[in-house]
Amino acid sequence: MPEQYNRREVAGKPPFTRGIYSEMYRKRLWTMRQYAGYASAEESNRRYRNLLDAGQTGLSVAFDLPTQIGYDSDHPMAAGEVGKVGVAIDSFEDMERLFEGIPLEKVSTSMTINSTASILLALYIAVGKKQDVEPGQLRGTVQNDILKEYIARGTYIFPPDPSLRLAVDIMRYCRDNIPKWNTISISGYHIREAGSTAMHEIAFTLANGVAYVEAAIRAGLGVDDFGPRLSFFFNAHLNLLEEVAKFRAARRLWYRIMRDRFQAKDPRSWLLRFHTQTAGSSLTAQQPDVNVVRTTLEALAAVLGGTQSLHTNSRDEALGLPTEESARLALRTQQVIGYESGVTAEPDPLGGSYYIEELTDRFEREVMDEIEKIDEMGGAVAAIEANYFQNVIARSAYQYELEIESNKRTVVGVNRFVEEQEPVPEILHVPAKAEQEQIKRLGNLKRKRDNTLVKEKLKTLQDLARSEDSPLMESIIEAVEAYCTVGEISDALREVWGEYKGNG
Repeated sequence: MPEQYNRREVAGKPPFTRGIYSEMYRKRLWTMRQYAGYASAEESNRRYRNLLDAGQTGLSVAFDLPTQIGYDSDHPMAAGEVGKVGVAIDSFEDMERLFEGIPLEKVSTSMTINSTASILLALYIAVGKKQDVEPGQLRGTVQNDILKEYIARGTYIFPPDPSLRLAVDIMRYCRDNIPKWNTISISGYHIREAGSTAMHEIAFTLANGVAYVEAAIRAGLGVDDFGPRLSFFFNAHLNLLEEVAKFRAARRLWYRIMRDRFQAKDPRSWLLRFHTQTAGSSLTAQQPDVNVVRTTLEALAAVLGGTQSLHTNSRDEALGLPTEESARLALRTQQVIGYESGVTAEPDPLGGSYYIEELTDRFEREVMDEIEKIDEMGGAVAAIEANYFQNVIARSAYQYELEIESNKRTVVGVNRFVEEQEPVPEILHVPAKAEQEQIKRLGNLKRKRDNTLVKEKLKTLQDLARSEDSPLMESIIEAVEAYCTVGEISDALREVWGEYKGNG
């Protein structure tokens, strides 16, 4: 049965409904981590430096689509997509340029990357070594959540089993070498962006979390070896009170799952630590300045719900990549909430509200029912293969759009309070020459490196991949240090494991 609200509950104590730390923001604000990356490594590096100068407290790297799905910028499949939705990273050289002048021992870096997570983490480790930063000093997160790619986002490469193997291998490597690194960010964000309800966002995310824990245990890891470094990534949508209750229920549920289901003994394994991003799907191309209001409400929900880090979307993201001015305003939104609003004076400002507590309990009941249903199907991977998650999300997304079209749901500027003439805002465009310049840099690298060594490193990696229980991270690090590219490493593994084509 759900653990109902008890007025004696305090933040920092089980079941963590009121927050995972006793002081929460009274001691330290959440990490303000603005997601950014576009065009070249040099352009992205400049944006990172500007954000750090403006008071950002952590980096969050957006990679372009070819990098996410393991294609080099010169591959035919990459044409027209290089540097468009994130930064193009093909090699160790690119990663060095991306972090030039940024001391990795002093900054926490989040990388939103999944199917090629092991390669990008290896590149980050290699850059750290080049800066004389030992792996044990590195702090950050790699998303590494491949299951939600099959559910909601689509940037997968390999079938589920080898993909889970790579995810667990990162957990193993970081346990032994990068103890401050969050090895996975189990993501409900994209599930919600695809159209799920708040309840299914939490249920599907926690079910995926269960699958990762089970996979790691099957691989021989103890739950308390990796449990303290698990993290989550959630969406903050517009229904402020519902979102606050959602976060509170998620904390309570994960505590019970780790303590009761997996018998975790380390209290750090019980903590649901999460990053939040405001809802991109709530932003409108119409009257884009109104998006500042939407983002403010969503960011406030995340803070009232106890997030550990936060990205606030920029007002122009329904039109294109954010301009520098819009990105700065999005960061200022967080800073006003943190330093001027007063909501940080209490760990759980809305705790004890009848409505919030009733919503929290309702979320817990409904999410647990859904997780039990997924368990009966055989777990998250079986539910994915049966298209269960995908179908549930499609139905709720369809219903949401019907409500907008029928005016049952109001979206300001879209179906009510519409303006006939709207000013055209400034839009950031990635110049067409950026792709050709990236391809030229890649060609120069491939000509000057030791290509015999490249072939040797790729063959070694393939041999290890054919062995079901061989660790791969060390070999991937050696490959990137030999200037094997993201695409070459991905292709080497494609030859061994094949590609996942989906089932619908």
